[in-house]
Amino acid sequence: MTLKLTLFSQEKEDFVLEILIDSDARFSELHQLILEDCNYEEHQKQSFLICDDEWRVKQRISLSDNEDVRYDEDVNLMSRTRIGDLLEDEGQRLAYIFDPEGKRFFLMELTENVFGRKEMKAIVNRRHGQPPLQTVASPDLIPEEERSAASFPSEEAEEEAESFYGDDGYEADELDMEGYEIDE
Repeated sequence: MTLKLTLFSQEKEDFVLEILIDSDARFSELHQLILEDCNYEEHQKQSFLICDDEWRVKQRISLSDNEDVRYDEDVNLMSRTRIGDLLEDEGQRLAYIFDPEGKRFFLMELTENVFGRKEMKAIVNRRHGQPPLQTVASPDLIPEEERSAASFPSEEAEEEAESFYGDDGYEADELDMEGYEIDE
């Protein structure tokens, strides 16, 4: 059976991937497909999260078993866990953490079970838009000459914005005390 998964980003609303993958494939194959398509690098703490209808995490599938895991949690590894073992119902939700340090992720949903079809290799069936950058750089770490005016406001623009709203102080005679009366 082939699973049709739809992946989307809350950061870039126009970015959507439709993925076809066999239910017998491992999560590691899905992980590699997403990395390749988005041109991302692999990080040890990347993982999938199986979620309920309210996007609450029910289960984690990790890239490696050296992550901080509570002693009462089962460790599911991407290389050992078949997708069909955890995803079977249309509408089922999961998340893919692509930037563990920045706590950034894609949301995914099982949109269709295609019976009678077997995918030899996971493929991106449809793509729209560009993915977000894998990591977001702090403005302080980017050299001054590489900063664009559109991305980061200049010091002059920040000072102008601060002075736009006037003084911090007020004059007592400027207040209309009648406007603050409360009738009981």
